[in-house]
Amino acid sequence: MRRIRAIILFIALSALGSAVVGAGNWKPLSDDGLHDPENPAIEVLQEPAEALSVLVPDGAGNKVDWVRSLQQGLIAPRPSLEGDREPEILDTNVLMKNTYPLFYVNFPHKPHTEWMSCEACHDRIFLPQVDANPINMGKILEGEYCGLCHGAVSFPLTECNRCHSTNPATLGRESAVVGEGAQ
Repeated sequence: MRRIRAIILFIALSALGSAVVGAGNWKPLSDDGLHDPENPAIEVLQEPAEALSVLVPDGAGNKVDWVRSLQQGLIAPRPSLEGDREPEILDTNVLMKNTYPLFYVNFPHKPHTEWMSCEACHDRIFLPQVDANPINMGKILEGEYCGLCHGAVSFPLTECNRCHSTNPATLGRESAVVGEGAQ
């Protein structure tokens, strides 16, 4: 668990976007309620507005579209905490159907594996087997499973439609969906 927290902290610090008040309007570190304005080390840190304003904007969370920023080459995250692994881009999706009353969750591996190596999540956070992970929104909101990053680093958990995006009625037309997903 300590290692998972370290990975999350690394990603969060890489993101630099935890103190946002509006689109393109980031609080200075000295006023964000997270950093000690009396600590002289605050002068060494880059201000969020300076760091994040050059990235692809988003309307939610820390106001950065991290996937598009990565795809456009604006950021180059280290795929592992130690920096000793390369990501293995996995272009498969996992469909999670136990999501009633919301749409199914279509988990895309590609943007996640473009960002970090498989070992960041498997087998510590997720078991790589169909129906092996008892994922539910309660656990996610408590910071487990997807909630380790979403809400802290990636887009917030209030953006339901970003995950709950697959209408069961149109499932026959979804060509990239594989697996049953988690419960």
